[in-house]
Amino acid sequence: MNIRTVATVCLLAWASFACKQELPPLDFIRVDSGLISGQRTEDGAVLAFRGIPYAKPPVGNLRWKPPVAPDPWTDVLACDKFGASPMQAKPVPFAVYTSEYLIPESPISENCLTVNVWTPAVSVSDKLPVLVWIYGGGFSSGGSACPIYDGEALARKGIIVVSVNYRVGIFGFLAHPWLSQESPFGASGNYGILDQIAGLKWVQRNIAAFGGDPAKVTIAGQSAGSMSVNTLMASPQAKGLFRAVIGQSGASTTRTPLSKSEAEAQGLQLSEALGVQGLDALRALPADTLLARAGNGPGVILDGYVLPKPVPDLMAEGDYNDVPLMLGWNADEGFVFQLLNATGWEERLRATYPTSADVLLQQYPAVNDSIAAASQRAFSTHIMFGLPIYRWALSQSKHGKGTVFLYQFAHTPAGPDSLRKAGAHHTAEVPYVFANLTFVDRPWRPVDHKLSDLVSDYWVQFVKGANPNAEGLPVWVEFKPGDPTAMKFSSTAEDVVTGMVPVPDLSQMNALEQALQPAATDEAPPAE
Repeated sequence: MNIRTVATVCLLAWASFACKQELPPLDFIRVDSGLISGQRTEDGAVLAFRGIPYAKPPVGNLRWKPPVAPDPWTDVLACDKFGASPMQAKPVPFAVYTSEYLIPESPISENCLTVNVWTPAVSVSDKLPVLVWIYGGGFSSGGSACPIYDGEALARKGIIVVSVNYRVGIFGFLAHPWLSQESPFGASGNYGILDQIAGLKWVQRNIAAFGGDPAKVTIAGQSAGSMSVNTLMASPQAKGLFRAVIGQSGASTTRTPLSKSEAEAQGLQLSEALGVQGLDALRALPADTLLARAGNGPGVILDGYVLPKPVPDLMAEGDYNDVPLMLGWNADEGFVFQLLNATGWEERLRATYPTSADVLLQQYPAVNDSIAAASQRAFSTHIMFGLPIYRWALSQSKHGKGTVFLYQFAHTPAGPDSLRKAGAHHTAEVPYVFANLTFVDRPWRPVDHKLSDLVSDYWVQFVKGANPNAEGLPVWVEFKPGDPTAMKFSSTAEDVVTGMVPVPDLSQMNALEQALQPAATDEAPPAE
C-alpha cells in the first residue's frame, strides 16, 4: 500500500471521526504547506513529528537571505526523522561532551530549516502550552537532533515541545556590503536569528493544529540558544511571538556586538581572500569551501533591523518584549583550556586589567597554584555566564514588568572521575531539564533521576503558567534586586538538596562588575 493510499484511508477515517466527534484525531495534521504524518510512541501518549520544513532550503540564490516559506506539497509528507543539521564541521566528542550532546554525524547540510514537534494532545481543543527550544553551540555548531533535546519526556508532562533548526557559522551570520545592498531592510548578518523568528511565526500559524495554544508559547535556550532568546526578547522583529522566556547559561548583556560596519568589513575581507567578485560568485562557492575558509562567523551583530541597539540599552529603555523570565547558570561551567600557575595568573590579571587587578585578585586570588587554579575556573564561570545572567535578571527586575526567577544548577552529574571532576559543567543541566537521562550513557543514580524529575517539573510549570511554582514543589521565590536570591539545585550522594539561597558568588560578581565597567568582558573567551 503506497503512501497516497494510506493517506486516503486515514483521511476517510479522519472525516468519519470528525462527523461523529466534531474534532479530528491528530495522527495526520495539516500545516500551512500541506499534510504531514508523524510517529506515535508505543503507548500512544505522544505523537512526534520530525523534520517539518518551515522554509525553503537556503541554498543557491537563497543562501544569506531571510528564510522564505516552503513550496506547498500535495502528498502526505512523512515527518518521521530529523532533518539535516545545519552546515558545520563534523561533530567530534571532547572533554565531557560525548556523542549524546552533539548532532548526529550525518546528515549535515545547508538544507536544514526544519522544526520538530512532540505533542501529547488528543484533539485540537486541548490548547496546550508550548515550549520552543533553541539550541546552543556558539552560533557555529549545534542542531535540534541532539539526543539530549528529545521532547517526548517533557511532552508526557502536559506540554507541546518544539525545536527549531537555524543556520550557524558563516551560513547564518555573514554580513557583507553586497548583502546589505540587496536587502530590503538594508542589513545583513543575522540570518540565524531570522530563522528562529520564522520558526516562531510558523508556530503561531500552525501549533493549534497540534493541539497547542499560540498565546502560550515560551521560548527557551541554552548557551548560544540562551543568548538567542535574550536577543529575541530585545528584537522588535519578535514582538508578539512568545509570552515567556527561559535562559540557561547565556546572555548578551556584557558584550557589545559587532556593529554593522565592522561585521561588513569582516565579510569583505573574506570575499577578497576567497578571490570572488560579486554575490553570484560568492553564493556559487561550495559549502565545504566556505566552511574551511571562513571560520565561525561573527555571531549576532548590531544590524539595525533584528537588533537595533545593544540588548542592555533596549532593556534599560524599556524598548523590548517584556515577558516573565526564568534564568540561571551552572556552578562550574567556565572554559579554562590551559590553567596558569599562581605567578602566571597574577601577571595575566595585571596585564589585562591594570587598573582593577588588585580588586580582582582579592576576589580571585593567586596565593598558590591550587588557589590560582580555582580562581581561574571561578573567574571564567562568572565572566562568561554568571555575570551576564545576573545582569539580565537585574535589568528585567529594574526596568520590566515581567517577573524573574533565578537559579543556579550546582549538581555534578554521575560518571567516572574523569568526567565528575568537571563538576556542574556547561550544559550539565540540559538532560535533567528535558528528563532525558536515559539518552546519556552514564551510571545514573536515584538522586540524578530524582533531581531530573524536580527540575523538569519546574520548567514545565513555567511553560504552563509563566511561573515555576506548583503544589508539591519547593517554593521558588521571585528574584528581587534588594534581596537577591536564587533557587539552587544541588545534591548529596543520597538525596536532592534544593532551596532558595542568596545569589551564589554575588560578592565576586559585584566586584567583577565594578572593576570591569564599562568593558566587562575584555579578553574573556567567547561563550558557547
